[in-house]
Amino acid sequence: MLEWIDAPAPHVLAMRLGGRLDADELQTIIDAIEAAKTHHPRVSLYLDLDALRSMTPTALLRDIGYGLTQVGQLDHFHHVAIVSDQHWLRPVAALESRLFAPLTVRVFTNHQHQAAMDWASELPNHPAPAASDRRAG
Repeated sequence: MLEWIDAPAPHVLAMRLGGRLDADELQTIIDAIEAAKTHHPRVSLYLDLDALRSMTPTALLRDIGYGLTQVGQLDHFHHVAIVSDQHWLRPVAALESRLFAPLTVRVFTNHQHQAAMDWASELPNHPAPAASDRRAG
């Protein structure tokens, strides 16, 4: 189940995921991320994942495939705020923050919804480099 949540900042995509996420729902998320990237130099995500139980195999493969296509475009992303009391997410988020800098991933408890949204809504201190700057380097 995918449910969109109103975000206080235009560069934030906020959603609640629950039950079993399928490939069509994941594609909707990917399409929204790609659209946001065309309008904002940096995009942040707010993900309420506490009710998420699984992904279909097709959704999992699509998620991995999309993630791999973004490795060279990480400067388009700023914060990923994950809201969940599922403790296994903490080490995964810490690893992702180290592997995929400048992207920062942080897990918040279910009682920290507002803090998570506030953090996701923060704008970066430095804008992402222009596309021409990235090609020149």
